[in-house]
Amino acid sequence: MAYRLLTEFENLFAGNVYRHRDSSLGDFVAMQLYEDLVSLNRSTKLSERVASHDWILNTANKRQGIRARRGDGTFGEIVPGEKPIVDPGYQVARGKVATVEIGAEVKILAKAMIKQIDRVIGDLQKQVTEFKRGGGSSSPICIGIVGLNHASVYTSFEGTRSFKTDGRGTYRHPFQEAPEAERRLLQLAAPYYDEFIILHFEASNESPFPFSWVNLTLTSQNYGSALLRISREYDRRF
Repeated sequence: MAYRLLTEFENLFAGNVYRHRDSSLGDFVAMQLYEDLVSLNRSTKLSERVASHDWILNTANKRQGIRARRGDGTFGEIVPGEKPIVDPGYQVARGKVATVEIGAEVKILAKAMIKQIDRVIGDLQKQVTEFKRGGGSSSPICIGIVGLNHASVYTSFEGTRSFKTDGRGTYRHPFQEAPEAERRLLQLAAPYYDEFIILHFEASNESPFPFSWVNLTLTSQNYGSALLRISREYDRRF
């Protein structure tokens, strides 16, 4: 089964310059989780609620268009009187939600992982608190998704400047830092979440901007299994 989240994650890097300071990219990937849950169709309750457009993806951005879709990764019941936005090619509508039943947070670590790992872990921990605060449910399903680069070299871009890893100091190559970053994530962030998914990939961010999964079969299996568990848990909680 082809999963939209994996496809759109790959599209962030494949053939494109990846701009790590663009937070909308992670938001866009997070939205694909809900499309995959509906397509998997293992929760009749979730599928029926999505089809009614009374349960939607939260967003404060009302612009039309696919790439303009923005949200904070939360899914719940629409605010009464609000009109949902339905984008072509999407099953899950969006708008303002009154409750939070599922919350998804995406982080992407492409380079300088150890330098930023404490901040990333702190953000992941705090996001769970945000999902639970004032969302009408004391136990939303919390999902963390982290992309972890294993490339042998990587170039980042900030404005007109570029920075290439050289294997030393703060410019260590991604593959040198990925194991320690994963260890800390699993130890300090994963316990906060109902599902914590690490996407292992390789992207140099250099022309012609190739992308590959470390193990596509295993990645698909792990992600698909998480979708199934989320579906089962949704039926149990809601």
